[in-house]
Amino acid sequence: MGLTKTEHYTEAQNKTALLLKALGHPARVAIIEHLLKAKSCVCGDIVSELPLAQATVSQHLKELKNAGIIKGTVEGNAVCYCLDERAIEYLNGYFAALLDGVRSQNTACC
Repeated sequence: MGLTKTEHYTEAQNKTALLLKALGHPARVAIIEHLLKAKSCVCGDIVSELPLAQATVSQHLKELKNAGIIKGTVEGNAVCYCLDERAIEYLNGYFAALLDGVRSQNTACC
């Protein structure tokens, strides 16, 4: 498979693809749902919530953080994580516009 030529796409398309790619693994979805349930920053107990090794959870957290979906702050020896509201708002706007576009189609599809 060839390299993605991101320069051929808009900044918004690249940003959306980055966020969606980060969400493209069930462990990452589970992490996001756990952070949402916690209603506060979570320090260290994410590993106990998933059937994965600590190193694997750390890698998933890194991907989510690199995409901007979560934020992490260092508190002593622990890194605390929470959702980044801006990324969630961006995705909400993207899907709302997508849904509006689908709803506005006046043709029967398939």
